Amino acid sequence: MKTAAVFYLSLFTLAIGTVPAAAVAQVVPRAASQSESAFSALSGRWVRPDGGYVINIRSVDASGKLDAAYANPNPLPFSRAEATREGNAIKLFFELRAAGYNGSTYTLTYDPAADVLKGVYFQAVAQQKFDVYFTRSR
Repeated sequence: MKTAAVFYLSLFTLAIGTVPAAAVAQVVPRAASQSESAFSALSGRWVRPDGGYVINIRSVDASGKLDAAYANPNPLPFSRAEATREGNAIKLFFELRAAGYNGSTYTLTYDPAADVLKGVYFQAVAQQKFDVYFTRSR
């Protein structure tokens, strides 16, 4: 009886030792996959109706880093573009670094029911804040 137990224990140990490490490494943590799926709703072309300003979000990685561009109508570079989760809310932050716009920011929240980005535009040069929103361009 003792010999059978040792034999089965040896087989079990051998079986565990033969599981490829790559299979374990491919498991995606649940929180990361949830963030990716939540952030994926952000991709697209977003237009601010009060002036035709455009934010084009090409992609979002699991950490919230946005690959995004801005135009008013000329392209301006974002020095920072990121998304974060605060509870159930998805927050976006964009900072511009271009002549006349240095330090200007958009602080937006994604409203999934209305499919809009809404929040505040801070115009750094004029030191003014404006309530704004962007709609998805179809």
